[in-house]
Amino acid sequence: MRIATFNVQNLRLRRIAGRQRFDGARDRDAPGDDGAAAAALDLADRRLTARIIAEARADVVCLQEVFDRATLDYFHDHLLRHAGAPSYPHRVCEPGNDGGGRDLALLSRLPLADVQGHARLRARDMGRGNPPGVHRDTPVFRRDCLRARVGPLTLFLCHFKAPWPDPEAAWPVRRLEAEAVRWLIEAQFPDPARAWWLVLGDLNDPEGVAQPGSALEPLAEIGVDLMARMPKAERWTFHEGAGGRYGRPDALLASPALAAAWPEARPQALRAGLSRDAERYGGPRLADVGAHRPHASDHAPLLIAFDGMAGAKAPEP
Repeated sequence: MRIATFNVQNLRLRRIAGRQRFDGARDRDAPGDDGAAAAALDLADRRLTARIIAEARADVVCLQEVFDRATLDYFHDHLLRHAGAPSYPHRVCEPGNDGGGRDLALLSRLPLADVQGHARLRARDMGRGNPPGVHRDTPVFRRDCLRARVGPLTLFLCHFKAPWPDPEAAWPVRRLEAEAVRWLIEAQFPDPARAWWLVLGDLNDPEGVAQPGSALEPLAEIGVDLMARMPKAERWTFHEGAGGRYGRPDALLASPALAAAWPEARPQALRAGLSRDAERYGGPRLADVGAHRPHASDHAPLLIAFDGMAGAKAPEP
């Protein structure tokens, strides 16, 4: 089973002058990323988004920053299939807590079961309090935690609070999100260490899962950071063109049983859709990738293969 996670950077479908149109892979907060010239590159961005997903040939694709189900379906039918990707008949995009529509989504060639979002989870539901200055009724997840089972594997797809514009204020919010995912795992599995589960997505921690002082320590205490199987210099998955900043916000965190069952499974970052100004990557790029745009996203997809999983039976947790 091949599983990919990809922050597609604001994938949104709009109807403008009676025509369907995608927003591009841009945040409109960098020089040159707004205005008519930037908008002219939007469709080229999204064709590249589709092509890099097609290259992954994943059985399950976990996406962050998808506006809604209509966007997901239109992207699948009109761009992804055109790019040569397999058909993904099982599709999910649940409304989350991001008012800008940056929701979580799943594309799957395999049937999905036990699909559930947790956008309404509150800290008090877990017997905890919110960070100082955060209203008690504010949901724990700034977007969501989307759970789904595919075959013997349970996925927890997440997109945590970003560390900017105020890293100090964001840290306890992200810490509570990590505690909540752990709470969900421990609530589902009597013995989480023996079950097969995978936390994946954009966890937005600049320190990485396994680093001391990370907001993700609650998850690191119960899981195995599969990114640690990559050479340290190869773990980056994000590049911000305006500031030249690199990072590794994207994560794959496996249960101990899953990691032990596939000791050779190593993540791969697919960077061929990144802008050419991400000079740390010296490999081939997709045709049409530009110096800054067009590009597939400011993130690279992460891909991991668990060979033989589709026919395997998960251990009793």
